[in-house]
Amino acid sequence: MGNKQRSRFIAGFIVILLASLLFALFHWTTRMVGKSYSGRFLPLSEQEKKISVNLRGHVFMVAGEIGERNILLPQKLNAAAAYIKKVWQEQDFAVQFQEYTARDVKSANLIIEIPGTSLPEQIVLIGAHYDTVPGSPGANDNGSGLASLLEVSRLLAGIKPARTVRFVAFTNEEPPFFLRRDMGSRVYASRSRSLNENIVAMLSLETMGYYSEVPNSQEYPFPFSFFYPHTANFIGFVGNIRSRQLVRLSLAAFRRTTQFPSEGTAAPEWFTGIGWSDHWSFWREGYRAIMITDTAFFRYAYYHTRQDTPEKINYDRLARVTSGLSHVIVELANTEKLE
Repeated sequence: MGNKQRSRFIAGFIVILLASLLFALFHWTTRMVGKSYSGRFLPLSEQEKKISVNLRGHVFMVAGEIGERNILLPQKLNAAAAYIKKVWQEQDFAVQFQEYTARDVKSANLIIEIPGTSLPEQIVLIGAHYDTVPGSPGANDNGSGLASLLEVSRLLAGIKPARTVRFVAFTNEEPPFFLRRDMGSRVYASRSRSLNENIVAMLSLETMGYYSEVPNSQEYPFPFSFFYPHTANFIGFVGNIRSRQLVRLSLAAFRRTTQFPSEGTAAPEWFTGIGWSDHWSFWREGYRAIMITDTAFFRYAYYHTRQDTPEKINYDRLARVTSGLSHVIVELANTEKLE
């Protein structure tokens, strides 16, 4: 073999090796427990019908009546916080506020919790941000996630979990705070770490309300399109490599209890969109955290626009997802071992 042929052989071998390693990595990150539901969308149960009605009410309040809510419109941000407080008080929770000032505007994270019985020091945290990007009423981003948070807390009120279940409505997730020190969840997670709180699982509810049965309605960053379906009818469970087991546990619980399409991945953080919500803040503090999402701009054309309005949300499908998430939280709060 001549030098030229040898060089070509080595180059070809390296390409094949790298391709094989990439395929192996994605097989590992995408391999989940159970199978995604693939049947038709079944009629709602009576409980799910009530969830759907409540979800619609929450989204129309925060994205319709209140509308755009951020530090440029602090009175609107405060109105959203007041609404969250009212809903949680009606569910018989004591609401705590974590107030802080960012860019000379005071805002707050809102917190409620259900104390654990046998493992109270271990915390399962479920959160969603309630602010919007400037210029958008934020029905899907993130009225849908907030509405689901409010309904999961209602569904779980009165349970006696082994672990403490904590619900947090985060402020200031959107720019100019996105992935920065003054992001509401960043402030919260940093405080949790300083208090040495043992958050064993964090779930971020992010942009969850848009679904389509149209072929090729779902997009992905490269190379996820080779591994996932192209119809935007599923809910996604997304984590980083360190949170892979939490993705798998949560998705398995969802699939066992909920007849709804679902996909999961635990991928390196540098892939586009993997860390784009409040779970990122908990990663920074060493906690395991995942995002529950409809994948936002990878399927939703109205993301971060004035057209992100309440009538775009599929409340019946969001109701089924929300019901499923309540089962996920119960399992995470009671399973013998979380690791």
